[in-house]
Amino acid sequence: MQSSPRVSDPTPLDGIDLVLADLDGVIYTGKDPIPYAVESINALAKSIRVGYITNNASRTAASVAEHLTGMGLSVVADDVVTSPQAAVKLLAGLVSAGSTILVVGGEGLVDVVERAGFLVTRSADDHPAAVIQGFAQDVGWKHLAEASFALHTGIPWVATNTDWTIPVERGIAPGNGTLVSAVHTATGILPVVAGKPEVAIFREATERFGASAPLFIGDRLDTDILGANRAGIPSVMVLTGIDRAKQVIAAPADSRPRFLLDDLRGLSEPYPVIEAGQDRDGSTVTRVGEAIVRRREHTLTVESPGDSKINLVRAGAAAIWTSGLAIYALDVPAELYS
Repeated sequence: MQSSPRVSDPTPLDGIDLVLADLDGVIYTGKDPIPYAVESINALAKSIRVGYITNNASRTAASVAEHLTGMGLSVVADDVVTSPQAAVKLLAGLVSAGSTILVVGGEGLVDVVERAGFLVTRSADDHPAAVIQGFAQDVGWKHLAEASFALHTGIPWVATNTDWTIPVERGIAPGNGTLVSAVHTATGILPVVAGKPEVAIFREATERFGASAPLFIGDRLDTDILGANRAGIPSVMVLTGIDRAKQVIAAPADSRPRFLLDDLRGLSEPYPVIEAGQDRDGSTVTRVGEAIVRRREHTLTVESPGDSKINLVRAGAAAIWTSGLAIYALDVPAELYS
């Protein structure tokens, strides 16, 4: 998100040669497409290369592409970069080619491990050279126990991701991070992580598509936006998934997006200038469009909500982020995030 005024209002897509989109919470929730997502992606795909990044390790890239195509997008398997693909590249640097690997996860992870030339086992009794772990809905105690047994021998451990939660049709459910945490508690060690917010998956994507000016779209601060920032990729936060306005305004410095949208239609719309300055009384006034937020010391007030809720959130976030104060030290009106 910009913090100073500019002469013109370009769209988030200006100067971009690749759009990388997260899936859960950005394109769909479970089996259902998010409103305006498919139409918006199809429109921008006419002039800009589009790729997809997902921490989901339970499905293959081909099955993800089929899912997206069924929603009305034009996607092939190579357009999809998965955390298992990034994880296997990390794994290849830790063990010998053709090694036996204990896999905790689903079809998507098994497929990528086998394609890389490794042998798959589900038992620690097979003396695996490493453990690789990813999310699948049927992962249970027996699978986590096998990982623990194997890891106590001192072998490497690679996790596809450590997302604490995932959005599904019925709501928010525990993610791979909870399963990884269980193994960590049993072993006292931490895995090497491939997926967001680590940079391995972003590096895999930019190398695959040969991009020089990518833009990443995500729905959560702790994985998507933090990961893009670590990778040096401009980020778009869309408020259709896990994190909403309340989390955005409280975002730590390393997890703040460059652009904030209420849905993907905003990708092709002019992004408003954020104007901030001091008033005569020493207070700071932040304006985005017709939305105006004033900060007097530790207190924020909404002087004008404007005609756009997203502009009010943008103004509130900018006022908080530039204050130099932690969110808990500020008196923030509920209308900025409710």
